[in-house]
Amino acid sequence: MKRLHLPSALERVNKELWVVLSLFAIALLLNQVIAAQRMVLSFYVLPTIASAYFYGRRHGTLTAFASVLLVVGLLLFRTSITGAPAANHMTYAEWLEVVVWGGSLVVTGYLMGTLYEHKNQQINEMRETYQGVLMILRHFISKDTYTENHCYRVSVYATRIAAQLNLPTDRVEDVRAAALLHDIGKLEISRDLLYKAARLTREEHERIQEHVPRGIEILEPVGGALRRVIPIILAHHDKFDGSGYNPTSGDAIPFEARIIAVADVYDALTSDRPYRKAMSPFEARDVITNGENTQFDPKVVAAFNALFRRGELEIWSAPLSAA
Repeated sequence: MKRLHLPSALERVNKELWVVLSLFAIALLLNQVIAAQRMVLSFYVLPTIASAYFYGRRHGTLTAFASVLLVVGLLLFRTSITGAPAANHMTYAEWLEVVVWGGSLVVTGYLMGTLYEHKNQQINEMRETYQGVLMILRHFISKDTYTENHCYRVSVYATRIAAQLNLPTDRVEDVRAAALLHDIGKLEISRDLLYKAARLTREEHERIQEHVPRGIEILEPVGGALRRVIPIILAHHDKFDGSGYNPTSGDAIPFEARIIAVADVYDALTSDRPYRKAMSPFEARDVITNGENTQFDPKVVAAFNALFRRGELEIWSAPLSAA
C-alpha cells in the first residue's frame, strides 16, 4: 500500500482550505461592499481560476460548483447579488442570468484545469527527455569505470549537501546533473596520463586541467535545461579564494559549483588512486574542514559536516548503470 507523506499531505490540504476560505471572504466582504452591482459575480471567478491553476481540472470544477452553490445560498437566505432586493423578488431573467453565470464559471474551471494538466504533462515529458539525455551522456562516461563511479558518488554527495542547504528542487536537480557530468571532459584525456602512478609534471597537470573546457565542448550542443549545468561544470574546480582553475572567487562562483567542489574532493580523497591509497573518511573530513574559506565555501563546509556527523555521506548502493 502506498504510504502518504504526512507533511506534503498537510501542506496540500492547507492550500486547498485557503481556496475554500477565499470563497467565503469574497462572499462576506465584496458582497457587502458592492452588493447592489451585478459585476460582483465576476469576483467569484478568482477562486476558481486559482484552484484550477494550482490543483488541476477536478479542483477547478469543484471550486466553481462551490461558488455557484454559495451564490445561490446567499440569494435564497439573504439579499440578491444581482441587485434585486431578495430572492423571492427576482425575475425569471435574473435567475437565468445566475444560471448562465454559474455554467460559465464551471466551464471556466474545467478548461483552466485542463490547461494546467496539459502543462504538467508537457513538463513531465520534458523531464523524462532530460533524464534520457543525461543517461545517454553517462553511457559515454561508463567507458572509464573509475570516472563513472566517481561521478556517481560525487552526484550523491553533492545532492545531499544541496538538500541540506535547502536549495529548491530544480537547483538540486542541476547539482545532480552537473555532478554526474562534471568529468565528462576526461574522455578526451589520455588514459595513461589519468592513471599515471608517479607525480605529474607541470605540463601534464595543465593537460589534465583541459578536461573542464573539453567537457564544455562536449555539452555545448545540448539544449534545454541541461545547458544550465554548463557554468556549474566550468567552475567546479574554482576555489573560494580565487586560486583555482579560474580566477573567480567567493560568490562569483556558482553556488552549485561550490557544492560539487566539496563533494568532488571528498570522494577523490576517500578513493584509491594509482599514486596513493585512499584516506579514511575522517581524514578527508579534516581536509575539507581545513579548506574552509580558502578552497571551499564555509556554508557548504558547514552543510557537509552536518551530514557527516549524521552518517549521511555513506553510499551503499551501486551506480545507476549497474542497477
